[in-house]
Amino acid sequence: MASTSTATNAPRLLIIGAGARGNAYARAVTESSCGIVAAVAEPIVFKREYLGRQYVWNKTGNRWPEQEFRDWRDFLKYETERRERLAVGDSDVPPGVDGVFICVQDALHKEVILGIAHLGLHVMSEKPLATTLEDCLEIYKSIQPDPAVPPNTVFSIGHVLRYSPHNMMLRKLLLQDKCIGDVISIEHTEPVGWWHFSHSYVRGNWRKEPTTAPSLLTKSCHDIDFLLWLLCSGPNGTNTNRHLPSRVSSTGSLSYFRPSRKPKLAGSATNCLSCPAERECKYSAKKIYVEKQLAKGNGGWPVHIVDPEIEDILPSQGYDPAKAKLIAKLSENYDRNTPASVIESRPWFGRCVYESDNDVCDDQHVTITWDADNETQTHNGSNRSSHTNGNPSAEPQGAKTAFFHMIAFTEKQCERRGRIYGTEGEIEYDSKNIRVFNFSTEEAKVHVAPQRGGGHGGGDARLASQFVEAIKSVRSGTMGVSQAQEEFIGCSLEDVIRSHAMVFCAEEARKTNKVIDWEQWWAANVLHKKP
Repeated sequence: MASTSTATNAPRLLIIGAGARGNAYARAVTESSCGIVAAVAEPIVFKREYLGRQYVWNKTGNRWPEQEFRDWRDFLKYETERRERLAVGDSDVPPGVDGVFICVQDALHKEVILGIAHLGLHVMSEKPLATTLEDCLEIYKSIQPDPAVPPNTVFSIGHVLRYSPHNMMLRKLLLQDKCIGDVISIEHTEPVGWWHFSHSYVRGNWRKEPTTAPSLLTKSCHDIDFLLWLLCSGPNGTNTNRHLPSRVSSTGSLSYFRPSRKPKLAGSATNCLSCPAERECKYSAKKIYVEKQLAKGNGGWPVHIVDPEIEDILPSQGYDPAKAKLIAKLSENYDRNTPASVIESRPWFGRCVYESDNDVCDDQHVTITWDADNETQTHNGSNRSSHTNGNPSAEPQGAKTAFFHMIAFTEKQCERRGRIYGTEGEIEYDSKNIRVFNFSTEEAKVHVAPQRGGGHGGGDARLASQFVEAIKSVRSGTMGVSQAQEEFIGCSLEDVIRSHAMVFCAEEARKTNKVIDWEQWWAANVLHKKP
């Protein structure tokens, strides 16, 4: 992907949602791009002011009304009025924004994207795009109403694994250098981390499928995207003559975080702070948040997810007030008389992990299979259309398989690892090193990509900078939207829909205990419902 950063013509960005991801992207824009974080929209005052101080009006306290909004609707009202003032020739109108980072809760993505679509702003949406396939397709239609007419704005998705230096090097070795020949299969694991899973998917916002989405979507949709990015690409990693999957299957369940696993010593306790087993329990909220984090001087993640104010209290007032605030938050609980709507509306970080209302998988496998290009018969004997898009000169690709494993119970936390098996060698990778073994020479070489700062191995920083560069190129007229999308984002709107659809297909396969024909599923669930 291209890069042409200079300090001129800086794109102006709005951050919608000042949570952890909103702050991560604001930091990435500020530190790794020529963009300007011009405004923030966030309903929680403390979060809005915290991001504003750090990245918008900085720590001077001097700020203007156009720099902060209560929510996206407040921004929409302001922007509509601002454009009306411009239209009548008002000469004292503040500059607008060129693009937005959408970092609200997953289920709210659709209403924000559809709500601001008519403004013609460039959009970067945090992953997942939406929590249902139907909502994903609604977003698709809002961005590209006519399939025959390319979108007139740049669209990016928070699939940060595509952008880390490590993964870009891995893809180059695999597809351009063909260092292990043709790919036969890949095993890719996302180790969520034993306490991280309890934080986000047992006690946290993403614990319950009916109110959020399956953990395969909320946690691992960019791992599925990573696999498709590696294995669907055409020859030499191009975006032409894609090799599309043939079959999908999945198994998995909520295996551990359930009442039947609760220690007997815990009795009827439902909150860690009043539990007789708290000292013996590794999932003790007091241990995880107070003793292992706050007591060691960390008021950031995950502590600031429990209560965002603690990150400010710790340096300004000291440990004891910060601890008191944290303990008070962890002591909050619910019982059988609490309305379900109240329970489901928020996280409960002091709740017993065996007594939560969680239902998402903590262990899941997904298998994706590709037939060889010259295999025109499917597994059930029906004809399958050519994966080379009817181009007889396209380099044929062989059969291959991807095995993905999302697992909660790991020492490592989100440090992906895997192996890729090829006809000429084998690759072993983690989040830092890539080891290539050559069968002919029987020699191994270790490749180490340069490490950038920020989250996801530098993926956050590069995604943000590429989005900003795409906006800049379109605004300056040096590129059209389609070219900027290809050169800088490297991911089309159809790629976004395909990777999300693969997650929903895998979930259907898991719940129905079936092996699903991908081409037929895509036709029935996506092609027939797209604009």
